[in-house]
Amino acid sequence: MCGIVGFANYKKDISTYRNVIVNMNSELSNRGPDEEGYYISQNVALAHKRLIVIDPEGGKQPMSERYEYGDYVIVYNGQIYNTKELKKTLQENNFEFNGHSDTEILLKSYIHYGNNVVNHLNGIFAFAIWNSKKKELFLARDHFGVKPLFYTQLDDTLIFSSELKAIFKYPNVEKVIDSQGISELFGIGPAHTPGTTIFKDIFEIKPAHFAIFNESGLYMEKYWSLESKPHTDNFETTCDTVKFLLEDSITRQLVSDVPLCVFLSGGLDSSIIAQFASNYCKKQNLEPLNTYSIDYVDNDKNFVKSDFQPNSDNYYIKLMTDNLYCKHHQIVIDTPELSEYLEDAMIARDMPGMADIDSSLLLFCKNVKKYATVSLSGECSDEIFGGYPWFFREDALHSNTFPWSIALDERQTLLNPYIAKQVDLKAYIDFRYNESLSQVNILECDSKETAEKRKISHLTLNWFMQTLLDRSDRMAMYNGFELRVPFCDYRLAQYVWNIPWEIKALNGREKGLLRYISKDFLPSEIVDRKKSPYPKTHNPNYLSKVKSMLSAIMSDSSAPINDLLNRNYIIDILNSDGMAFSRPWFGQLMTGPQLMAYLCQVNMWLEKYQPKLEL
Repeated sequence: MCGIVGFANYKKDISTYRNVIVNMNSELSNRGPDEEGYYISQNVALAHKRLIVIDPEGGKQPMSERYEYGDYVIVYNGQIYNTKELKKTLQENNFEFNGHSDTEILLKSYIHYGNNVVNHLNGIFAFAIWNSKKKELFLARDHFGVKPLFYTQLDDTLIFSSELKAIFKYPNVEKVIDSQGISELFGIGPAHTPGTTIFKDIFEIKPAHFAIFNESGLYMEKYWSLESKPHTDNFETTCDTVKFLLEDSITRQLVSDVPLCVFLSGGLDSSIIAQFASNYCKKQNLEPLNTYSIDYVDNDKNFVKSDFQPNSDNYYIKLMTDNLYCKHHQIVIDTPELSEYLEDAMIARDMPGMADIDSSLLLFCKNVKKYATVSLSGECSDEIFGGYPWFFREDALHSNTFPWSIALDERQTLLNPYIAKQVDLKAYIDFRYNESLSQVNILECDSKETAEKRKISHLTLNWFMQTLLDRSDRMAMYNGFELRVPFCDYRLAQYVWNIPWEIKALNGREKGLLRYISKDFLPSEIVDRKKSPYPKTHNPNYLSKVKSMLSAIMSDSSAPINDLLNRNYIIDILNSDGMAFSRPWFGQLMTGPQLMAYLCQVNMWLEKYQPKLEL
């Protein structure tokens, strides 16, 4: 897990641009606090910030390999989980190895397979390989975009990085927000359209895509997508296959040369991971698994049940840890910290995000990093197995928009009236929504309900899940901490994609099939527990704190937020403790205090990044 950055130009000598690549790489120090490295030649400059997880000595980057009169150089961020199979094939083809890092295996796999290497990888990755023999740069990103990879083109130069902040360090790359950027930020945000960013002319390599940059220009290709096909397995085989894929994915992701742990909330998803990981540690005669949970000061006193958050976690966590081969640790976050780290969370994303939903994860990772470097998380299960309320609620299913973001009128009203006259958020959202749905392949054999749920699953996997993966990567890597997501294994996602909804939502429950499979190895109270989202603070002091922060911003009529957003509406939001914005800004949790915290992040972002508005 690391940060990568680089640029390439075939029309001029860039070997003297060392200061540029060093300045860009310095922006990624949080992602890779352990080592750094550089490769600079006439046509390409590559740099790397390393977080050491596998093979401290043998995994140094940039890594070079001389093969058949050509040099191959890689910078890579991620983790490959099928290295044993890849290494065996390579050894059968006379490749030799100097260490046991997945970096070396990935580089030699590219030499062996060429561009087709992406079809042989199971993992989370974003990498660039310079091929001097072909005189081209190869870039690729994993199946679901767990690892980020941004790029822009300036004149004849391709510039790329793990994070936007490094791209802005390249000379003359500007931070410009146009009407599309406004629509992405305040219409779609904190999600984003795959392939785009909020900044004009700055893009991302889409998930499951690779790119080639050579003297002919930049070429993109999609190498994988979920395939709709009839599900022919019977119920017993379906259960066995899902369980096998889950256990295989979790076990593969337990490899590490540094301390590893599991995030445990007492929910179904994290409990499954903790159970399999604990079993593995015990079977291998390893030390007990370390598990970590998050809570907030006085949350037990202030917790209020809701449809989205029906119960707190602590009872269920104890229920699990009492029966696991583990050592459990609780991280308790105080209210002032959540607000104090809103700016760090914004900087980690390079844009306003999910407010304290972000800053709490950032703080959680910051604290766990004192004891471990890698953790497994239950993220992505709800997207793959159908766990969100919008899979079941009629108002969401028939909203004709992204169901986690239905407050379209409120979003439009939030814009500065001058900007609102020029930017129609609903029209943009409608375009992106229909564009995305047009990509769904419905089968003739699909039941009406399965066809409907394919559509909502497609949207959830490609938009909502991507937002949470962005959050996980940025908040964790800001602390030099690696989060792995076993439920995001593309083999598991592909198999579950075609399971009929009547089976997936067995007994009419969210994640019904997953619950049924889990009843053989988890306590029944965990199996039957209603879905509860990522825990947020219920301490009223948080509302007071963010309200005070936003009031201070709005007391300054020259605050940059006034140029972008509707000052009068923000005052109404303040005076109503956030209730003037009657529906969640995003997802299930961004209401009231979270909305005000988000508005604070917007002003922080405008002050720090100073984007140029171009309408």
